[in-house]
Amino acid sequence: MIKTMKYRLRPTKKQAHVLAAQLEECRTLYNHFLATRQRAWAEGQASLSYHQQAVTLPTLKQRCPELSNVHAQVLQNVAVRVDPAFQAFFRRCQGQETPGFPRFRGSGRYDSLPFPQYGNGCQMAGGVLKLSKVGAVRVVEHRPLEGTPKTCTIRRSSLRKWSVTIACAFDPQPVPDTDEAVGIDVGLLRFATLSTGERTACPQFLRADEKDLQRTQRQLSAAPRGTAERRQRRAIVRRAHERIANRRANFAHQESRRLVNRFGILAVEDLAVHRMVHNHCLAKSIQDAAWSQFATFLAYKAAWAGRRCVAVNPAYTSQDCSRCGHRQKKTLAERVHSCACCGLTLDRDHNAAFNILRLGLQSLGRVPRSSRLQAGE
Repeated sequence: MIKTMKYRLRPTKKQAHVLAAQLEECRTLYNHFLATRQRAWAEGQASLSYHQQAVTLPTLKQRCPELSNVHAQVLQNVAVRVDPAFQAFFRRCQGQETPGFPRFRGSGRYDSLPFPQYGNGCQMAGGVLKLSKVGAVRVVEHRPLEGTPKTCTIRRSSLRKWSVTIACAFDPQPVPDTDEAVGIDVGLLRFATLSTGERTACPQFLRADEKDLQRTQRQLSAAPRGTAERRQRRAIVRRAHERIANRRANFAHQESRRLVNRFGILAVEDLAVHRMVHNHCLAKSIQDAAWSQFATFLAYKAAWAGRRCVAVNPAYTSQDCSRCGHRQKKTLAERVHSCACCGLTLDRDHNAAFNILRLGLQSLGRVPRSSRLQAGE
């Protein structure tokens, strides 16, 4: 299996300048490849491939010696990025979707340097990351590498912070076996309701810092364009968004780890969040809850631990009775499930968690063993 490990980099001013210059060269090369494809199509209806553009790199290095300051495989990756962008464009055209033609990258819009072969241009040892044409960059090595390193990617955040992400192949270490299963219903009033009856409060990180964020955004709008003050205000807004994102990710990591350590089978809803945010009344709260991020963390942590994580169809899980299966329509305002057939009265989210668990077990070919689950009590 593949595990990604992220470390903070602390380059010197000279090293940061060299890394920024390499990003700028890659951005310029990306725009060149994009313009070349557009020109080839406009002149002769020809569609260039990755290989046709990659073989031009030696000639481009002779014309632009600055490209020699970037590792060869990093330059090849620029052509790799252009190719799937056009493939996705043609796929959307054939599917009669909104095409979204690949766009040129503006200044500061290219923020990663991937090395597809670890050890070829990048290697971490002794608290430093040895990078080709940059030197030894200090690393905040909070934990050692696990497994066999495969790829390495240098990234620059919006706040000009540098980090390295190393993908490693490793053999997962299963946690102690358990047959305990759980259904997880996510929501806005409560982040998660388990079939065991436990509830996790929704932290609402964006809502908690919304007033401070609005104030900093007003100050940014008031600052004159092109001034140093506006650049400083923009950095403050970016820092506020980064802080919210970090707290949200930390919560999702901790909650998913707690569940994976406890349960052997985890059933969650396969939610289409990109469609749910079309409801403008709930869009901000749905984005703040970050259900997709939580589901992603839960899935890969379960795989690493040897657990079973099952995504089930969420249709009618809130409307079906967990005891008798009777379907009764409810509005979002109705928070209690009251079955007209069997008389079961249960919290709406708790009832949905029972249904999610039932569907998850059925997808694995198992029948709920607990009579309590079958009764929905």
